[in-house]
Amino acid sequence: MASIMRSSMSLAALSNQALVSGTRTSNPNSVSLSINGRNFPSITLQPRGRRFQFRCAAKPETVKKVCDIVKKQLALSEDSTVTGESKFAALGADSLDTVEIVMGLEEEFGITVEEDSAQSIVTVQDAAEMIDKLLENKA
Repeated sequence: MASIMRSSMSLAALSNQALVSGTRTSNPNSVSLSINGRNFPSITLQPRGRRFQFRCAAKPETVKKVCDIVKKQLALSEDSTVTGESKFAALGADSLDTVEIVMGLEEEFGITVEEDSAQSIVTVQDAAEMIDKLLENKA
């Protein structure tokens, strides 16, 4: 369970533990967790009016692979800048390009992406987070 009050944050586990040990905050908008020696991706809080949206960051290596696949599928030059925040549409991808990107991701990562999930992918970060989630569920 997470609670946010102004610029401070505390995390409490739902089990018998009172607080999660190994919590590290880099700024009021993100937190990294390490529980029993297992590291978890950073959690980024994105303000949405008066509410916050929790968003788990994908592994950096997943984001890098997705960036490389997007560059290849869209025939972008090697010096083109593609980041986690890059939107497929802003990179010049149409709906057919997006389908080809998803197919490339499925092949590279050995996953199957449901049509509903594929339609919700807007950015490279969205794709990387979906891949990490699918791989975690597959394991």
